Formats: sequence, C-alpha cells, structure tokens
Amino acid sequence: MVTRRLMAVLGLPALVLGLVTTSAAATTGAPPPGPATVKHSVDDGQCDKIRFLPSTAKQSRAFPSRIALPNGFQPEGIAIRGSTAYFGSLVDGDIYAAGLRTGKGKVISQGPGTQAVGLKADNRGRLFVSGGGSGTARVVDIRSGKTLRTYQLTTATATFVNDVVLSKHAAWFTDSSQPVVYQVSIGRNGKLSKAVRTIKLSGAYVHQDGFNGNGISLTPDGRALILMQSATGFLFQVNPRTGVTKRVDLGSTLMTNGDGLLLSGRTLYVVQNVLNKVAVLKLNRSGTKGSLVRTITSKDFDVPTTVAAFGRRLYLPNARFSTPPTPTTPYWVTAVRR
Repeated sequence: MVTRRLMAVLGLPALVLGLVTTSAAATTGAPPPGPATVKHSVDDGQCDKIRFLPSTAKQSRAFPSRIALPNGFQPEGIAIRGSTAYFGSLVDGDIYAAGLRTGKGKVISQGPGTQAVGLKADNRGRLFVSGGGSGTARVVDIRSGKTLRTYQLTTATATFVNDVVLSKHAAWFTDSSQPVVYQVSIGRNGKLSKAVRTIKLSGAYVHQDGFNGNGISLTPDGRALILMQSATGFLFQVNPRTGVTKRVDLGSTLMTNGDGLLLSGRTLYVVQNVLNKVAVLKLNRSGTKGSLVRTITSKDFDVPTTVAAFGRRLYLPNARFSTPPTPTTPYWVTAVRR
C-alpha cells in the first residue's frame, strides 16, 4: 500500500503503482432508532461483523465525512473494529485510534521506531501490523497498546512487508520487494503461532523490478487469496498452500496504481492511490474472474492508500505521497458512500 513516491521519501526501492493531537470537528447527535442488520462476509471467523445502520440524514450528521489525523503522522493502513478506526504511522509505527462518530482520537500504542503499514483487527481485540522495510510484523493488543508478539518475517535486505489479511486460521502478509507471501498461523482459541511460513509465488505471477505484491484479500469463497501487483496493475488469485497463482481475468481492465483491497461478499474494492479513485469489481466465487462495475472518486482524496468499511461508508486514509512530509503536514481520512 505504498507507492514510488513514498519510496523516494523514505529511501526504499519502489515503483509508481502500487497520527498527536489534532482531531476533526464533528457535529453531535444520536444515531437514528431502529434495528440494525448484519452483513456476513467470508472472514466472519476472525473479523468483527459489520453493522449497517438505517440510512438517514441524522446518521450522516452524526458521523463526520472527514477525520483529521495528527500533523506529520504519515498514515498508510486502516482497520476498523466496532465504531473505532485504527491507523498506523509510516514515521515510527505509532497506532492512532479515532472514533468514527466524533472523529476524536489518540495514540493507543507507541511504535517501535519502524513503520506501520497494513493493518487488520480481529474479533479478539488484536491488531495485526505490517512492518514495512523492517521485514517484520507485530500483533498489538488494542485495549492495552502492548505488543503481544513480533515476527521477523524475513531477513532479506530488499523487503517491504506491506499489507495483511486475516483468514480463520492465519494472518497473511505481502512483501512488495520479494515474490512471496508470509503466513502466521492462528491456532485454537486464537493462539498465535511462533512459526512463520514463507510461500514463494509461482505460476502466472512474474516478479518485476520495483514495487510488486501490495494489497491482499481473501477470495469470495474464502479458499484462496487475491494479491495486487502494483508494478503491473494485475490481480492474482493465489493458492495459499502452494503459492501457485492465476491472473484474475478482468478483460482489458488494469488496476493501474492498485494498492489496498477490501472484499465484501463478491465485491472487491481496489484503491488506485495516485489516481485518487476506488475501482469497484464484481468477482466470481473463486476469484478467478471479475468485471469493473464502477469507480468511486472524491475531491477530498489526496493519494488514498487503502480502505475499510463501516455501515454504508468506506473510509480511506490519505497518504499524500505527492506532498513532501514535514512534522506539520496535515493528514486526514475521507469517508465516502459505497
């Protein structure tokens, strides 16, 4: 979920494709009455269920469409649990939490001095964090902010651990500099394994110079992975046991500047960062074929990198890779309708 611009700023290899004091002003008001409905997805076993509130004007006023993050934070990833969003800093790995109803937030976990890139939250109150150029991943307790476990996924000099997705029994991490995905097993009762499995990608995937594996999701049937290769704009279905890949058939459509992915049912949202838009794809159950349904844009986008959902909204942190980062550079999150 990081592009060539970030690599230029941080001095890491890349290629074009691919939070502590400020808070957003928000209006007040209670959510409208009425029962909520639950939408199920293939990763219900690990992730909190998304609750859909009735669509009314009151709901829109209660939840701001723009959330300010701390100046100089340099956000990249986002995860949502309940009505709280979590963001990681590319500067030092801090984790910032903000309430979606008010926009107010604070740092809940001090970073280890390495980057925090992709994030995912499970239903046990844990945050899985990709460690970027450190080649690491860590698991953070949301309640205490303590790091529960750190994984050295690779010792390769060229590495950028970028994104993560959770299945029922594992966390899967991408590496934008290596033709692999990493698996950290999750055992019974959510027990974290100590072992890391490195799965080499083969088949249709061809590793390119520059920035490669980026966003990752499950397939609609939950049996395989979907990987975004930023260097080519291709999506790949990945066998999680063997690493054998098949290119997702999108016809002539390319996911140029493709970054973070979000799967909801058979709908896959693909963030196209420097293009400032989100492609909405409809996939078959196995994730081998799909079509472009529409795109989502916003004047408030400034190089969004990835996306998470709450109710009928999508939330995207703006990494602003085209703006030189300073300690006073403002950053924010943009909410749009699905």
